[in-house]
Amino acid sequence: MHTTILVTGATGTVGREVVKQLSMLDGDIRVRAGVHSLIKGENLKRLPDVEIVEIDFEEPESLHAAFTHADKVCMIVPFADDQVQMAKTLIDEAKKAGVKHIVSLSAMGADAEHGILMGRMHREVEEYIKQSGISYTFLRPSSFMQNYIDYSAESIKKEGRFYMPTGDGKVSYVDARDIAAVGVEALTSAGHEGKAYEITGPEALSNYEVAQLLSEVTGKQIEFEDVPEPAAKKAMAEEGMPEWMADALLELYKVYKAGHAAKLTSTVQEVTGRKPHTMRQFLEDHKDCFM
Repeated sequence: MHTTILVTGATGTVGREVVKQLSMLDGDIRVRAGVHSLIKGENLKRLPDVEIVEIDFEEPESLHAAFTHADKVCMIVPFADDQVQMAKTLIDEAKKAGVKHIVSLSAMGADAEHGILMGRMHREVEEYIKQSGISYTFLRPSSFMQNYIDYSAESIKKEGRFYMPTGDGKVSYVDARDIAAVGVEALTSAGHEGKAYEITGPEALSNYEVAQLLSEVTGKQIEFEDVPEPAAKKAMAEEGMPEWMADALLELYKVYKAGHAAKLTSTVQEVTGRKPHTMRQFLEDHKDCFM
């Protein structure tokens, strides 16, 4: 008997990796990739035995189709002002469809009752999943290494520097491939029910140290510039970022700067049986993005 696993947010940083890793497994697993746009999901069609389905929150029929016969769900929702409501809609649909297990992408600090906005949003979603009665596993990663590609690669390529208001605060950056690997284990093997996994890389680094690693990997001088918060917020506004989102990111950067994001865990090793990627390994693997 096959197992159908639905991955929502399948074109995102972690979702794409979950779909990829699930598609490479032996066994009777059917992978269903839930995407906001079928055009964005085109690249996923290259993966073996992956079914692409569109999820439109304004179209209940699309949700029903995506969840039909789904046994398990890897739930990933985008960072947005209606993130919590989107998650609750998916959870309600999962319950109606008889989904047996939800693996939900949360965030480090979601268990802090009076944490930052991002943490509070994830905490509310976690509580809703618990109340649903569906078996669950929460993935609580630290900051993604891939954020350097998404948010800093352009200035690194053009200027040889990148900017953040983080001072010399250290962060236990984690590779999205490792987050996905933990998620895949939770989706495909027993013993992860009711668990909340804090997922980090093997080291905590400041942006000054990341800049040094970038310099060594690319062979060109890369510098990190610690910018004042007002300057950072102004730059975010000029890029068209909503004010609430800019404030939420600045709140997160304060946590980094204060050194509260340096916690290390052995989750990747314990759950997957292998060590997590180091920052150097990540940069080597994605060197072309910064050249």
